[in-house]
Amino acid sequence: MRVAAIDCGTNSIRLLIADVEDNGRVSDVVRQMTVVRLGEGVDETGEFSAGALERTFAAVDSYGALIRRHHVDAVRFVATSASRDVANRDVFIGGVKHRLGVEPEVIRGSEEAGLSFAGAASVLDWDAERKILVVDLGGGSTEFVLGTSAGVEHAISTDMGCVRFTERHMRSDPPTDTETSMTSFETLSFLENVSEVMPLHETEVVIGVAGTVTTVAAHALKLEDYEPDVIHGAEIDFDTLHQSVDQLVHSTRDVRAQMPIMHPGRVDVIGAGALIWGTILDYLNKVTHGRIVSAVASEHDILDGIAMSLAHSQTSADSQADAHQPEGAERPR
Repeated sequence: MRVAAIDCGTNSIRLLIADVEDNGRVSDVVRQMTVVRLGEGVDETGEFSAGALERTFAAVDSYGALIRRHHVDAVRFVATSASRDVANRDVFIGGVKHRLGVEPEVIRGSEEAGLSFAGAASVLDWDAERKILVVDLGGGSTEFVLGTSAGVEHAISTDMGCVRFTERHMRSDPPTDTETSMTSFETLSFLENVSEVMPLHETEVVIGVAGTVTTVAAHALKLEDYEPDVIHGAEIDFDTLHQSVDQLVHSTRDVRAQMPIMHPGRVDVIGAGALIWGTILDYLNKVTHGRIVSAVASEHDILDGIAMSLAHSQTSADSQADAHQPEGAERPR
C-alpha cells in the first residue's frame, strides 16, 4: 500500500511517501523536509504569524503535487506542538484542508510520542525485553517514550524544544554563559518532572530522533556531508557527543552556517537543541547510575509511525468491509 505521511512541527514540515508491506516494513519513495518555522513567535504572541502560514502553505502545495504524482492511496497529516493551542488554529487547518483535501490532525502529545516510538523501534533490531527510551527532540516540544519492542509502556510530551528555547533563552551570538545556564536549568526542571511520571532509570537503550539529534550525530561522526544512511543506527558514546554539543553551542551563527552537515533552517536553533540533548544524556547517565553511556541516532521517527498507522487503519477497514460482505460477493474497488 502506498501512503503519504506528513508531520508538521514547530520548525519544519516533513513528507514521507512510502510503500508499507503487510509486515509493517516501510520502503521510502520520497522523504523530504522543509523548514517553515510555523511556530516562530508563537511562544510570545499565541498565534501563527502571516509569514509562517505563508511558508507552510507553500510547502503543503509542493507536497500535494508530489502526492498526486506518486499516486498515493491514503494521506495522513499530523500537526504537533505549536498547533495545539494557538488562537488562529482554524486558519491553519482550513488552509491545509483546502490544499490537500484532508484535515490536519492536531494530535495529543501522548499520541505523538507513540507514533515516534513505533517509527524508531520498527527499524532497530533490539532484544524484545530491553527497555528502549525514544527521545523525539523537536522545535517546540520533546517527547519521551519508554517501552520494549512489544510496545509503549510510558509516554510524555514536554514543552521544550530548540525553537522555543532559542527564543526564550539563547538570543546572543554566541550565547552567553547565563543563557546556556538558563537553558540547562529549565531542561533539568522538565526532566525532573518527566521522572516523576515515568521510570527513566529503567532505560537500557536510548534512541534519539529528529533533526537536532541527527545533526549532532553527523557532527560527532565528523561527516563531510549530511549522510542519512551513515547517521541512521549510529551508536555514539556520550564523550564524543558532548564534544560536538559544546562546539555547536558555543559556535557563532556564521561558523555553524559553514558546516556542510548543517541544514540552513537549523543554523539559528541548533545551539539550544544540542544543549537540550546534551543535558538529557547527562541526566540519563545519572539516573541509570552510569549504565547508559551512549545513544543511537535514528533517521526514522514519527513519519514512519504515521505511515504504519495509515496502512494499519486501511487494512483494518478492508477486513471489516470483507466481514460484512455476503458470501461470494466481491467488495467494490
